[in-house]
Amino acid sequence: MNASAVSHPHDPAALSPRTADAARAVAGVWLGTEIGQQATSVVPTGWAQLDRELPGGGWPSQSIVEVLASQPAVVEWRLLGPALRQIAARGGQIVVVAPPRQPYLPGLQQEGLDERSFVWIEAQTPAERLWTTEQLIKSNACGAVIAWLPQARAEQIRRLQVCAQSCEGLVFLCRPEAARHESSAAPLRVHAGFALDWELRLQILKRRGPSLDEPMALPSMPGGLASIITPRLQRPSRLFSREVPADAVGSPVIAFRPRRDTAVQ
Repeated sequence: MNASAVSHPHDPAALSPRTADAARAVAGVWLGTEIGQQATSVVPTGWAQLDRELPGGGWPSQSIVEVLASQPAVVEWRLLGPALRQIAARGGQIVVVAPPRQPYLPGLQQEGLDERSFVWIEAQTPAERLWTTEQLIKSNACGAVIAWLPQARAEQIRRLQVCAQSCEGLVFLCRPEAARHESSAAPLRVHAGFALDWELRLQILKRRGPSLDEPMALPSMPGGLASIITPRLQRPSRLFSREVPADAVGSPVIAFRPRRDTAVQ
């Protein structure tokens, strides 16, 4: 018998329509080929392209979202800004725990975020950061909790995830990109960094649903710049070709040279 003609009993495609519909009706159960349903409320991310790839269509409540960033305390604000605006507009308090850099208030204001919506908690040690984050989650009094926990271990994240299941606000754990190779109980993990053309390059590392290998580009020009930057500078990748100098053997330096068709004569 041709082995390729036999359907594997655990292959979602082999399920009868009735069985598949029954599976979809159960909370917390989804087919491996489909994006899982979100039983709790969500807040739209601000990008329709990203919402389509997330269970429920946005950042989930009663769950942890782990954000791995190439530039800590910079990328996160750009990524989470649209959702935080919605939370602040509803009167929700946004609590920030131990950011590695002090939040830049003028920049937040340009993104439409009022400083009066924020509470900044400076926790010094890993134990203080972890304890503070857990208490905030358990209080269920915040519209959003954003905590920088670079040294959190897998069992500690699991404990926070259990606590978050009773929290109606959003919970974001910000961690270094090196943590992508560590196990995590967070149902949703994303890796974000800046791209050249005023974009965020975002990859979904883990979600309730099939894996998504290709990163996505999310338009993310800082507030106020769109009206003053020329169309040419809005797409800087068209002005430069990326080349590695032949005489820089082993050097990480990358030279940017103007393309001939755009070079100034």
